[in-house]
Amino acid sequence: MLATPPLAQVFEAYKHRQITLTILGSGAWGKALAHIANSNGHAVRIWSRSGDLPLEDALAGAEVIMSAISMKGVPDLVQRLRGLNIPETTIFVTATKGLDPETTLTPSVIFQRAFPNHAVAVLSGPNLSKEIEAGLPAATVVACANETAAEAVQHVFAGENFRTYRSSDPLGAELGGTLKNVIAIAVGVCEGLELGSNARSALITRALPEVMRIGTHLGGQPETFLGLSGLGDMLATCTSALSRNYRVGYGLAQGKSLEQILEELGSTAEGVNTAYVLHDIAQREQISVPISRQVYLLLKGDISAEEAVAALMERKLKAEDYQEILQGE
Repeated sequence: MLATPPLAQVFEAYKHRQITLTILGSGAWGKALAHIANSNGHAVRIWSRSGDLPLEDALAGAEVIMSAISMKGVPDLVQRLRGLNIPETTIFVTATKGLDPETTLTPSVIFQRAFPNHAVAVLSGPNLSKEIEAGLPAATVVACANETAAEAVQHVFAGENFRTYRSSDPLGAELGGTLKNVIAIAVGVCEGLELGSNARSALITRALPEVMRIGTHLGGQPETFLGLSGLGDMLATCTSALSRNYRVGYGLAQGKSLEQILEELGSTAEGVNTAYVLHDIAQREQISVPISRQVYLLLKGDISAEEAVAALMERKLKAEDYQEILQGE
């Protein structure tokens, strides 16, 4: 009986041949990623809960399993996957940006706890799915504690118009992509109230250290939040009407109800759920989150868009101390 090759050797081999990829989730993001991998010559299957393909058949022979479903479906999906015999040579990749309301954990942490012997990677960056589908140039980050696994996934998705970078900080990459959705709602409010470019720039600039403060407290590396999966993703999401979270804020500023906005979107805006979970985390961990708190209050209906802006503008006068910015305002 032949001995099983070491994982590093298996992952190294993935970089030099066609691999079988299963994408769990048939939304716009999942389909865009499937198109990229398929264009690179890889065998791609797409599975969805509403489709006819059984999960077991979708996963048969998969060397990379990517989750591209909404946050609310992640815990149940992981439980289903745990009941299957998935070999340790299979790499999990999560492309979901959100926080679980029950545990306050990110998707990659949920996957890693369920599959402690597997490599779990995060794909995150300034990646608006409609632009990816249109073939416009973009870049992303593949982050994994296992560097060889990160390189393998990097090769799967690297293409002529899709640049992939590596990182060893999956949690930081994931939190950058998750937390910026709350900020995008705030920026959408700013735009909906027609407060101008100066206000938008100030808001984004002050939001970055808030995201860094939360992200580093939860275990991310500071430099990660200055890269593509941090600042890069924030800029894309906060400055494009293609962003669902931006459109939530814009609609609230126009006086629409949250229910009406979400119905019009017809898809998930992860920043809404993230704002609620983040509020719980900030209270539990005593983290200063002035911008995110105003978004939380606005989503709850406790304040108006105008009151949220006024609350931020009324904060005490002080010097712009960069150490203080990172440690708490």
